[in-house]
Amino acid sequence: MYRTAAKRLLGAGFATSRLLRLPKPRPTTTIIPYSYTSPLCTSSSMGHTESPIGNQSVNLNQPDPTSSSTGTREGTRRDESSRKPRAEFQEEQARVLAASLRHVPRLGWTEEAMIAGSREVGVSPSIVGSFSRKEAALVEYFMDECLQLLIDRVDSGLDLQNLIPSERVSKLVRIRLEMQIPYMSKWPQALSIQAHPANVPTSFKQRAMLVDEIWHTVGDGSSDLDWYVKRTVLGGVYSTTEIYMLTDDSPEYRDTWAFLDDRVKDAFDLKKSIQEAKYFAQDIGAGVGKSFQGLMNGVMQTMSTRGRSSAF
Repeated sequence: MYRTAAKRLLGAGFATSRLLRLPKPRPTTTIIPYSYTSPLCTSSSMGHTESPIGNQSVNLNQPDPTSSSTGTREGTRRDESSRKPRAEFQEEQARVLAASLRHVPRLGWTEEAMIAGSREVGVSPSIVGSFSRKEAALVEYFMDECLQLLIDRVDSGLDLQNLIPSERVSKLVRIRLEMQIPYMSKWPQALSIQAHPANVPTSFKQRAMLVDEIWHTVGDGSSDLDWYVKRTVLGGVYSTTEIYMLTDDSPEYRDTWAFLDDRVKDAFDLKKSIQEAKYFAQDIGAGVGKSFQGLMNGVMQTMSTRGRSSAF
């Protein structure tokens, strides 16, 4: 039940093509029809999504005239010729978004910043009209870029071996939040954009991907319910630290990092972990909907009855 609900929340309709490292399911006797394809499994590495055959009518007793080698070659050529302009256009969009980030500290997460970015890279400002959610596209691009930078930092040899798990989590969250410092004066606007109903699903998934990547880097090997609880709790820790950071005027955000360390230590205690998750569920449930609220209530009720001495 929990896995199905999570997949419904995180599976489809989002811009990013990253996949959550879901826990391995336990063997069951459930038979899955061969025609079922999970939305999470249809995204290619280039971000394209395979579409199921629509309302076509196919007679299996007659050969398909389009299956000839000539038709196949012609179809391939048409696909290649139509794919190239689209790829070039998407590359232009990415260049515009990257350049726009340099104008955010002055202009905010706005269409004006995107227009300035397009002019900077020599692209017509009319390209901004191709983004269906303009400001949201800019914030989401930033979130994806920050996640990739975090991954690159880890892959380049970030030293975590001599740290205990809680210290690893704190260090990774701090590295990620430090990426927002140049945009801190405008970050409340970004949070407001992410909280818009049309943007909540993508925002929620991007944060879920971030939390999942942190736990994966720390070396988490949990499964089933623990998998969801850990990510929910860390999501709450990340969000509360992010909000605290907005009001922190201490030198180099020292108070924020102390707050983060305390919250992470609390998260390694079962009772406090449950309370953190409840608060997070209440905050996010208002925007995501009753399905998520119901999922987290079920998780919390189950965890409350388990007699473990430590959540992690």
